[in-house]
Amino acid sequence: MLILEQISILLVELRKRQKNKDHFRDSMKNDCQVLWNNCLNVIRDNIPEPAFNTWFLPIVPLNYQDHVFTVQVPSQFFYEYLEDKYLDLIQHTLYREIGEGTILNYRILVETENNTAVEMRGETKSFASSDKSLRKKISEKVPSPFDRVETSAFDSQINGKYRFENFFEGESNRLARTAAEAVANNPGKTAFNPLFVHGHSGVGKTHLCHAIGSKVAELYPDKKVLYLSAHLFKVQFTDARRFNTINDFINFYQSIDVLIIDDIHELSGLEKTQNTFFHIFNHLHQNNKQLVMTSDCAPMDMQGMEERLLTRFRWGLSTNLERPDRELRKKILQNKVLSDGLSIPENVIDFIAENVTENVRDLEGIVVSLMAHAIINNREIDMSLAQRVMEQSIRFERKRITVEKIQDTVSQFFNVKKELIQSSSRKREIVQARQVTMYFIKKHTELSLSQIGLQVGNRNHATVLHACNTVKNFYDVDKSFRSDIEEIERILHS
Repeated sequence: MLILEQISILLVELRKRQKNKDHFRDSMKNDCQVLWNNCLNVIRDNIPEPAFNTWFLPIVPLNYQDHVFTVQVPSQFFYEYLEDKYLDLIQHTLYREIGEGTILNYRILVETENNTAVEMRGETKSFASSDKSLRKKISEKVPSPFDRVETSAFDSQINGKYRFENFFEGESNRLARTAAEAVANNPGKTAFNPLFVHGHSGVGKTHLCHAIGSKVAELYPDKKVLYLSAHLFKVQFTDARRFNTINDFINFYQSIDVLIIDDIHELSGLEKTQNTFFHIFNHLHQNNKQLVMTSDCAPMDMQGMEERLLTRFRWGLSTNLERPDRELRKKILQNKVLSDGLSIPENVIDFIAENVTENVRDLEGIVVSLMAHAIINNREIDMSLAQRVMEQSIRFERKRITVEKIQDTVSQFFNVKKELIQSSSRKREIVQARQVTMYFIKKHTELSLSQIGLQVGNRNHATVLHACNTVKNFYDVDKSFRSDIEEIERILHS
């Protein structure tokens, strides 16, 4: 009897402890969710809404313990993209909302029979908490202008993934690419000094800069090559003035063999910075050192820049990188799909190349968004998904598609006369063309079912509804038919 009482007391105690554990776990989970919601509020204010919805809403907070915040993400691709694109933003936010030194831990779902998960520790960086120290960090992203550095230990700030091999040539960039390769093969020894490349954002200027730097470093390992933005040059110059080390600053830049400055237009209106750069430019040019600069406009169109600098910008070759034409856009897309190991139908690639015309970044962004949507929603990439993603990501306007255009397109595609589609014929090929016509009119116009019926041989609304449902059903189960529908869709938008 005593033993039974002891067992009973033990069971009560165990239940109480389990209840306390469950309560503690629920409390931790709630606290974890609150902390993550606070982080999301900060992140939402710093990135576009489509990017926030795609990359942060699917994240599930799991727990926070011993300065480690664990979250669940849908896939390895998802984890790699977050680490590549949003690492700084995520860590700044965690430090601000949770505490300095917080580490992000990813739990990645792996699609297996047992639905297992793997954990990956996020990369950590040291961030200072004040604006002053942040600015100091920015100014130190390139070698210090005040230290003498041997060539072997010199950090050129070149991104090796941007090379001539993956800078695809077309009519819009042929001159710039050819000149860049000539400069890379013989830095300082061609007529293209300086090489001044200008064009709209996203057309490949920065890619070309890094490609030049990579090639020079490969062919001439003894040369000092430095890539930096004009903004960083400006920040370093300000620090040099504050610490009275202008001479060291100038001496450092005059020791460079190939100086590549991106977005030189950002020096506009900065008289003292321009004056210092003028002396650096003269020294490098007179000593046959190579200068490469990019800008969003040609030298003749730059405002707020000293005339003596503009004159020097025109000493070598000034070339324009134009927006990529359709063939080049398609080539870039195909390479992106191949390099990322994706599976995107050819008609979808054609559709994207036809409608995304502004720059290369938009093209690559669309492919990444397609991949993300396909992973999150567990569906194949098709035309309808491409249209939806493009409408959310870029200024994409559908061309107005009329009933007449639909009838003409469908009749030509199926090689069936328009009069036969309007007739009462029950031949299989004619019925199919008629149903497809009704389906596209319903999809692309505001006409009611009855109005659609009047447009296609005076049918009633029930016939139209049956036709649309039939097309949808065949689309889901018949690959050949789905391919036909997607091809007609592409033709309608061309």
